[in-house]
Amino acid sequence: MVSQRGAARPEEIRRHNLSLLLREIHRHGELTRAELTAALGLNRSTIGALVSDLVQLGLVAESVPAGGFRAGRPSHVVAPRPDGPYVLAVEVGVERLITAAIGIGGIVYAREEHPIEGPQSRPEAIVARIVSEGTQLIQRLGLGVQPVGVGVSVPGTVRARDGFIEHAPNLDWRAIPFASLLTAAMLRASPHEPVEVSVGNDADLGAVAEHQRGAAIGFDHMIYLNGSVGVGAGIIAEGHQLQGAGGYAGEIGHMTINPDGPACHCGSTGCIETYIGEHALLRAAGILTTHGTEAVSDLFCAAEAGDERAAEAVRTVAIWLGRGLANLVNVFNPQAIVVGGTLARVVGIDRATVETELDRRAMAASRSGVQVLLPGLKQDSALFGAAELAFQSLLAAPDASLRAVAN
Repeated sequence: MVSQRGAARPEEIRRHNLSLLLREIHRHGELTRAELTAALGLNRSTIGALVSDLVQLGLVAESVPAGGFRAGRPSHVVAPRPDGPYVLAVEVGVERLITAAIGIGGIVYAREEHPIEGPQSRPEAIVARIVSEGTQLIQRLGLGVQPVGVGVSVPGTVRARDGFIEHAPNLDWRAIPFASLLTAAMLRASPHEPVEVSVGNDADLGAVAEHQRGAAIGFDHMIYLNGSVGVGAGIIAEGHQLQGAGGYAGEIGHMTINPDGPACHCGSTGCIETYIGEHALLRAAGILTTHGTEAVSDLFCAAEAGDERAAEAVRTVAIWLGRGLANLVNVFNPQAIVVGGTLARVVGIDRATVETELDRRAMAASRSGVQVLLPGLKQDSALFGAAELAFQSLLAAPDASLRAVAN
């Protein structure tokens, strides 16, 4: 059957290839024209023309290496332009807000942390804080232009198509049109400079970032398990993010492992989050009145120093973490699981217990092919994922996106 659409026009092919080339540089950083030719399977003249287009758009810089001992003409080097377009990446946590200006290639121009306390965690307050802190960060950098996009990571279930937050239990948010609220607030602050706002789940974004820039580069089947106060997972299958019908896939923290277990913020009982989250860790150590990052850090330091009660609390969480990982291995058969957030410290302190329980519970065939890794991006996996989300439109259509920003 003949396609009703017909053959692709030369301009469509050029835009597609322009996107491919920019994505390659964004993901890998500095590359030679020869490396780009090999990676994309295009001829040298096409690569040269596309690079020239990206240079004219102000997205990349090209240089000719000086010196060297090889005969012949050296291949031009193409790299992200250090003063090129950037995005505002935001990570909303239970206790902190992180804002960062990040350029093409994952270049971090600035990163700032801000504490969140009490009523400051209301959606309206967070929106106002993002606009305020983001504006100040951009002014301090002296970049002179607006970001090409804003990406926000949130610890909750996010509707993929419009950034609507169905439920963020540890923030006590329900049915929040977050992307719309932030877009409106940014327009009020800069009415002549509209910026596209995108919102995603923190674990989903962490998975994207670790797959592209972190510990899971080269793994087409991987899971990023993010655990702090809450627990969630981002899943990459066959190199693509698994989102589910509405974009809610990966809420591993609310998988019931004991219906008679502790009450969970989500409204259910016995969720695995209640066994491996920060509150569970503190509870296992008998710490019932103090919570927060500092209390958790002190507990880990005590465990590392040999405190028996603290070490036993870590071991208890490590056992349940191993069981949770076994469920993920049995269901998804990944090549790698990257364990982030507070749970990364649990693995770092008592990996042996985690892996022993994983060995006991996982199917042998799937277990033999999976690695348990710590994040290559440390605590900023979700933040870098938010930047990737904000860059999507520019990477998909470099020339069209920059024209839209300019207009």
